[in-house]
Amino acid sequence: MVTLHLVVLALVQGITEFLPISSSGHLALVPMLTDWPDQGLKIDVAVHVGTLGAVLLYFWRDVWLMICGLAQLVTGRFGPGARLIAHLIVATIPVVIAGVLLKDIIETQFRTLEVIAWATLGFGLLLGLADHVGMTVRRIDHMRFGDALFLGLLQALALIPGTSRSGITMTGARLLGYERPDAAHFSMLMSIPTIIAAGVLIGIDLYRLNDWAVTEEALTAAGLALVSALIAIAALMTWLRYAGFLAFVVYRVLLGLFLLGIVYGVYAV
Repeated sequence: MVTLHLVVLALVQGITEFLPISSSGHLALVPMLTDWPDQGLKIDVAVHVGTLGAVLLYFWRDVWLMICGLAQLVTGRFGPGARLIAHLIVATIPVVIAGVLLKDIIETQFRTLEVIAWATLGFGLLLGLADHVGMTVRRIDHMRFGDALFLGLLQALALIPGTSRSGITMTGARLLGYERPDAAHFSMLMSIPTIIAAGVLIGIDLYRLNDWAVTEEALTAAGLALVSALIAIAALMTWLRYAGFLAFVVYRVLLGLFLLGIVYGVYAV
């Protein structure tokens, strides 16, 4: 693979995975707008591992709390760590079911520039609306199982390229009244089991192709994705302490309109 191609894919995945602008949509746009060949399953696995490493590192205290929570569940206790991991399990079930049942449809019928364009625009506007009308009175400590299930159902919509997993879950959390940093915090914690599940599905396909060799390209992609994702997470969490989601909404609207212009022949690229 050409070095530039590898670097672009890793940086796009790392930066967009946790920002509310859709990593799957941006990754799908790379070959569409550059005519580069598909990067292959090995690189897909590598960049997912990189972004997973970033969120585990940034939220290592929550990860440790959840590990302790597993021990609490085994002993019949239900402390903060046990509640957190239970909420994440509930929030992950819908996307796992939808991913298994709709995998072929998503990879064929939904992976089009038109779908990405409308999803980018429509769900971007929904994020702006939710951020405008949503109250800012709730924290992660106030999470209920009904909230986790609602966010999980919304997360399943992110299987549509352009929706944004982080964007739709932050939208839902804002509608439920969670403060902006807490909406982003729980959304990123939700990514841990989701990325693991996605990695397992991709890994199964990779196993069937008998292409498990670890190469320098894969290691480079994972490293670049990890560093860029870590920077993106830190930047977003800092940003949301002082500002809202308007900048991301504007970006999505402009990108969506640009892509629709390509789809409907207003201009060519």
